[in-house]
This record gives sequence, C-alpha cells and structure tokens, in this order.
Amino acid sequence: MIRISKILLVAAVISLSAAYASSQPTVAELQPVAYGQPDYRGGNQIVTCSSNDGKRNYCNVDTRRGVRLTRQISGSPCIQGNTWGYDNRGLWVDRGCRAEFAVGGGGGGDRWNGGGNNRGGQIITCSSDNGKRNYCQIGGRRDVRLTRQISGSACIRGDTWDVDRGGLWVDRGCRAEFQVR
Repeated sequence: MIRISKILLVAAVISLSAAYASSQPTVAELQPVAYGQPDYRGGNQIVTCSSNDGKRNYCNVDTRRGVRLTRQISGSPCIQGNTWGYDNRGLWVDRGCRAEFAVGGGGGGDRWNGGGNNRGGQIITCSSDNGKRNYCQIGGRRDVRLTRQISGSACIRGDTWDVDRGGLWVDRGCRAEFQVR
C-alpha cells in the first residue's frame, strides 16, 4: 500500500512539474530587449537583440521610425533582410545574429541623419575578397560607420573592420557599405 502511494506521489509530482514547465516562457521570450536602462544615443534607443539559439527571435520594439544596425556582437553575420530585419511585429534576428540596433529617431538629432541614407556623408564599399586585410581610402576622414553588411563573413568593428592612419580597413572576408563623414 505504501509503495503504491509513493508511485502515485512521484507521478503527481512529475505531472505537475511538466504542467508548470510547459506554462513557463521560453528563454527567447525571457530575453530582454535592452540590457539595463535604455540607452539613447543621437535621439535613438539602442537595443540589443540576439538569436542565441540560431532561430528567429523577435525583440519587442516600436519600428515605425526605423531601425538600423549600429554594432554587430556575434561572429555570425548580421545582414539586413537575411539575418535581421524589422516589420510591424518588431525587430527580428535569425541564424545567430546578435547586435545592437538604433531604434526610432527617424534622423532627428542623429548625427548620421537616419539609417542608411547618404546625406552628410559618402557611401563607399570596402571588401576583403581574398580574406586578407584591404585598405580603402577615405581621404583622411575618420568618422565612419557601417551601414550595410554585404558579406556572409562577419563585419565587426575593431575585429574585421576599423579605421586607422592608413584609412578604412576590412579583413577576413568582411565586405560592407560604409558611410564616411
């Protein structure tokens, strides 16, 4: 009799545990959109959105005034329209893309005049087609930002692209469009 009671008790605990676990949010649902207090730079909210499990993840942000990638964190490529984008549901990332994004602002107060246009700066494409470091001349200007990654290889500032005395450099397969001011 005691053995049957123990079996029934164990079965009840397992059943309750399974019911509790299925009602809990997934890790992707628990992931914060922005870590700590929202960071506002240039009139835009900066948020971090991650596809840590390799699957598409939505970050709940207001995308009506635009979104642009400001800093790639992952080694996996973040390519707009391919591994990240936004729609009326929010900002999404996929296939391991993890990055910081500027959300909103619509150019108001943003020193770059919004995401992707070339007002106030020249757009150039710089490529490391052979997998080695390649320099692109930017005429002594050092105010540079990545506007669109083209390559499947990661473009990470300070790692696979940056600016030094020789100009804008890309390395290890990074190919992207840069806005130079």
